[in-house]
Amino acid sequence: MSYNSLMAITDCRHFSGYKPCNKGEKCDSSCASMDVPTMSVLIVHLGALGAVVRSTSLLKAIKRKYPRSMVTWVTDAPAHYLLKNHPAIDRVLTTAEADLLQLGALEFEVALVIDKSLKAVGVLKRTTVDQVFGFTASPRNGAIVPATPAAEELWELGLNNQKKFFENEKPETQLMIEALELGEYQRDDYWLPLTENETREATLRHYQWLSERNKELIIGLNTGCSPVIPYKKLTVDYHRMMIERILKDFPKAEVVLLGGPEDTDRNALIAQGLPVISSQTESGLRDGLISVAACDVVITGDSLGMHMAISQQKQVIAWFGPTCAHEIDLYDRGFKILTKSPCSPCWKRTCEKNIMCYDQVSLEEIVHALESCCANSLSGRLTALHSTSEEVPGTLAST
Repeated sequence: MSYNSLMAITDCRHFSGYKPCNKGEKCDSSCASMDVPTMSVLIVHLGALGAVVRSTSLLKAIKRKYPRSMVTWVTDAPAHYLLKNHPAIDRVLTTAEADLLQLGALEFEVALVIDKSLKAVGVLKRTTVDQVFGFTASPRNGAIVPATPAAEELWELGLNNQKKFFENEKPETQLMIEALELGEYQRDDYWLPLTENETREATLRHYQWLSERNKELIIGLNTGCSPVIPYKKLTVDYHRMMIERILKDFPKAEVVLLGGPEDTDRNALIAQGLPVISSQTESGLRDGLISVAACDVVITGDSLGMHMAISQQKQVIAWFGPTCAHEIDLYDRGFKILTKSPCSPCWKRTCEKNIMCYDQVSLEEIVHALESCCANSLSGRLTALHSTSEEVPGTLAST
């Protein structure tokens, strides 16, 4: 006798076997929420936080190719906080030993290995997988190699600076789709939704910030970056100069400083004596995402804050020094500002130049881009307001 005939649909996506799923009164075929996956997909992306956010753009393509799949995503902490409660991800695990023990109880038809790292490939050894796309490793010397010929282009870009810096014109989102054989590239946007409670908090935060000095628009300055490539952030003095210019040219805009725990002291120096708002920097990744969502426009380097802003469909002004601007897709919602440094891009983690690439970013170009981004944001907000007013009786159709 099968377990299903005893009491429950045990292969339902929502069935755990140790507690009710709270989606129906009975766990049988009459449940309207019953959903039986036809296959199991493993995503292994441990990499940088911003890269993990960018990889959420793969999820719609995954669901197109494997429409009734059950998706498990393995990542490094703390990236799992960004992925939790995602509607397209059934299970998020980290590389902590307790989570890898859980992984060992599972089997997968398909694994998508996005990272070019031995650690990512090693995750596969903790489970059973029928077919691997993306990257794997030579068992003898540990060299990372393409799992299938489709991943060769993305693989080669990591080995050839000429191709990576000057010849490639594809964004990383497209390269990943092709490497993982997820079908025709459709330029899917990032997919990192807020929960209902987070959406309410972002809206509340937005209006609280506007009301402090009776402003009309929130301009967020993402001031930091990870320590891996520290040259992806502007100096304290440059940020202060930028703020003074914004306050002069955009008097109806409120400036909010964004960042993480590593930016707390730096943001205090940037804000000293200036009428700006410093967002919480030590309340966790999801709270940081809420602060980004509360902004209208975000000015940022190539960092987690940039990817968060893209994911929340903000108007983005992103400046690029050591990294490759062509690898980033802003989805027609902003502008890329390139340093004037002749040695950019370089991807170097250390640099001894007297004049750094971040010192050669044009403030005039940022201000010009900001004019367009502010106009686009206000226009979009008015369009949304009119749309809402038409749908909800009793609301004003104009402001």
